[in-house]
Amino acid sequence: MATPVGLKDLTIENITENVHAINSQCDNRRLKYVLERVVVHLHDLARETRLTTDEWMTAILFLTQVGQISSVVRQEFILLSDVLGLSLLVDSIDHPKSKGSTEGTVLGPFHTHEAEHALAGSLISQDPEGEPLLVLCMLKDTNGIPIPGVKIDVWETDSKGFYDVQHADRSGPDGRAVLTSDEAGKFWFKAIVPVPYPIPHDGPVGKLLKQLNRHPYRPSHMHFMFKKDGYDPLITHWLTHILSALYLKDDPYESTDAVFGVKNSLVVQLKKVEDGEQAKQFGVELGSALLPYDFVLVTDEAAANLRRSKAEEAMAGLGRRFNFIKDLPVPDVD
Repeated sequence: MATPVGLKDLTIENITENVHAINSQCDNRRLKYVLERVVVHLHDLARETRLTTDEWMTAILFLTQVGQISSVVRQEFILLSDVLGLSLLVDSIDHPKSKGSTEGTVLGPFHTHEAEHALAGSLISQDPEGEPLLVLCMLKDTNGIPIPGVKIDVWETDSKGFYDVQHADRSGPDGRAVLTSDEAGKFWFKAIVPVPYPIPHDGPVGKLLKQLNRHPYRPSHMHFMFKKDGYDPLITHWLTHILSALYLKDDPYESTDAVFGVKNSLVVQLKKVEDGEQAKQFGVELGSALLPYDFVLVTDEAAANLRRSKAEEAMAGLGRRFNFIKDLPVPDVD
């Protein structure tokens, strides 16, 4: 393929089209389209704000620092994506949920692969200061049929708002476990009542929040991640799972979550174990906090159909003709 001819006399007005011309030799149509839009929006940002060289360099140094502080257990770029609302936006676009199904949310930076498999009823937290909590859940499909054999990854903070990986002296995983739904689609375990906590704010993202006069806190919540063949996978932060979280109602940070993860359908009101038989059955004290919830999962096929229809609708609104490659839009070129 011949190299496209650009212009030597580049100006504020023509630089964008020249970049497109030079990039147009890319054979990957999806990459070419995505990069085209990235260039358009970055260039428009510079033009609309009259971006200065000092501001541009400040942004470069900021992103450099974000990369330098990132590690296996701390992904500052994901944290940046989270606090800008991009993580939730991408998840909502890539994994639309049909009516009545459980919505997804952001993963957060503290999931690990070291959680141990646990039996139903296991205690996942060893924090003696946490308020005991009984979690009783069921997994169903959109027709109300129980889903057995689902792998469930759960994790939460301790009573002080810290995940196990944030403790330098930890001896192993705590506040997390992997369970499996039974033949009736049920799973249950013992934990502690979640508490609010701050995202890591000792790095560049934290400094950004401070400049924006934003707090770094997340509302009280517990993470749930599901995996079973045939159900919509959530590909986020190197993982392929269905991700959700439950948030406690009336938390002081419910409407100002630092990473924008709260959705109304995921806000729950804690109950109490008030039945003596139930307390005996699950081995908890009468009056213990109770979190009951039914998760509704969407099949791969249903999710793919919904994703494609929403993409077609969105592309039609742009006033351009599009084709789809593996259900991803690319401009239609004759």
